[in-house]
Amino acid sequence: MTRGGTLENQHFGSVAVVNTRGQLRAFAGDPHWLTFTRSTLKALQALPFMEAGGPSHFGFSTEHVAMLCASHSGETMHVQAAQGMLERAGETYRTLRCGCHVPYYFELAGRSPSPGETFDERYNNCSGKHAGFVAYCVQHGHSLADYEAFDHPLQQAIRRDVARAVGMDANDLKPGVDGCSAPNYAMPLSKLATGYARLASGAQDAEFGESFAQLSSAMVAHPDMVSGTGRNDLAFMQAGGGDWVTKVGADGVQVVGSRSRGEAFALKIIDANKPALFAASVEVMEQLGWLDDRQRELLQPWRATALINARGLLVGERHPVFTLQTP
Repeated sequence: MTRGGTLENQHFGSVAVVNTRGQLRAFAGDPHWLTFTRSTLKALQALPFMEAGGPSHFGFSTEHVAMLCASHSGETMHVQAAQGMLERAGETYRTLRCGCHVPYYFELAGRSPSPGETFDERYNNCSGKHAGFVAYCVQHGHSLADYEAFDHPLQQAIRRDVARAVGMDANDLKPGVDGCSAPNYAMPLSKLATGYARLASGAQDAEFGESFAQLSSAMVAHPDMVSGTGRNDLAFMQAGGGDWVTKVGADGVQVVGSRSRGEAFALKIIDANKPALFAASVEVMEQLGWLDDRQRELLQPWRATALINARGLLVGERHPVFTLQTP
């Protein structure tokens, strides 16, 4: 970032571009950078539930399946969907172990909750994922009191399937606890990208084809449920025209898979700067040749090239300074 033509900020990161076989196709920085996956993991955390036929067992809609993968804004549509998932599982929001926070839509709207306005776990951005956790436990007769514990049968199944999806040994996944209290895992960027290349390939995947097809199709069909009004994943998947499966994660992680190309990239901005993350993601797609003129126009706001102050004056610029390399 420059201000008045003078360098002001620099944001460092890495990106890995891989195909469905996990072969590295392009990179910048360290493509095997070890990073926590954060919310990009959600679609893969849903695999045990999908593999067990959970959505059909409970009568989940495609919107509900999209919610399994969501970091939503807590808008009415999201809260109602989480409620519907719980009702189909015969449970209430009190079984959710994700905690509660002020819905994201307040921050996006630039306002604060009204005095006395209260929220519960359904408004948590991870409530869809946790509702899926609850449904899995109900379906299999597992305890609901500790479903987020690392040694719970659900979490053991998730760790197993995540490892299979990204091509790793489960013991090599580095464990941590996410903001919603569920286990999360760190892995090389190249492995995370592998999982999304396979997810985007859908039914073509030999191991998780049906599950990946349902998850990716739901995400692409309902990107508003995956994120929310004015959010990045909504804008990216709409611009992708049905081809891109995207998910952002906290602290500077983003993954984008192309269904038609059988490729995906995973990107990490080390200092977690969101404008830099989104701008870098668009630049990666530009350098990969994924963008047409319409998509460039739609994604121009996410490049955030111009720094505009409160009076509308151009005060600085944001520039990509990396070039993808081939192995």
